[in-house]
Amino acid sequence: MMSSNPVLFELKDRVAVITLNRPAQRNAMNQEVRGLLMGYLQRVREDSEIRVGVITGAGGTFSAGADLKERASGGGARPQDNAPATVIEADISTQWSTMKMEKPMIAAIDGYCLAGGMELALTCDIRVCSTEAQFGLPEIVRGFFPGGGGPQRLARSIPQSIAMEIILTGDRIDAKTALRAGIVSRVTPVDDLMPTALKLATRIAGHAPLAVRAVKEVALAAMDETFDQSMRLGGALRWVVGQTDDAKEGPRAFVEKRDANYKGQ
Repeated sequence: MMSSNPVLFELKDRVAVITLNRPAQRNAMNQEVRGLLMGYLQRVREDSEIRVGVITGAGGTFSAGADLKERASGGGARPQDNAPATVIEADISTQWSTMKMEKPMIAAIDGYCLAGGMELALTCDIRVCSTEAQFGLPEIVRGFFPGGGGPQRLARSIPQSIAMEIILTGDRIDAKTALRAGIVSRVTPVDDLMPTALKLATRIAGHAPLAVRAVKEVALAAMDETFDQSMRLGGALRWVVGQTDDAKEGPRAFVEKRDANYKGQ
């Protein structure tokens, strides 16, 4: 029987699985869900036993976005819309859309992945979806626009014309279109979705965690830096990682024809 908790957390084999669990509401994110989600994401960041995180949704839906019923009950505006205007958030770590996540994250997407749900998926490093997945940023249809980084991340990750059509029309796209555009890297049958995501997560979790963290940092920084700047950062971090015990364990394991035992040291 499915738990009544609106967000579930499971840790196994150094992989944490966070499940949005309001299937009757298509996993819409209300204030309680956002608070629990942030708490679990912080745990992924801080727990040394966790090497990879997976985010998914229960009941055949990833997330349809923000809970508009909750929002409408408060007059239609978000709490931050009624606050004094600010140029810079005082603490960006208090929001999942802007928090820094050093460890790899995978989104396993089934059914609706819309609005804030799609923005949550876009914060992940790898996205895999089922054949039933649908993607979209429909906020523009409701009189506002995505505030969780959707336009920014989408425009950086796929061709400009495709990104702008999704952002400006608010229309949904299916799994095949998302794969063709590069929003997801794999499309699987529904029953294969979580096994595929967990296989990827376990594979990554088996690598040296400091090297994984460093190469993620280099890859993300490359989006904002020149090639030369990115190569300098990569050279510096590769030297640092080269001093670790894990960097010595890998070659030893290869020569000894055994699996490497990486300890994050």
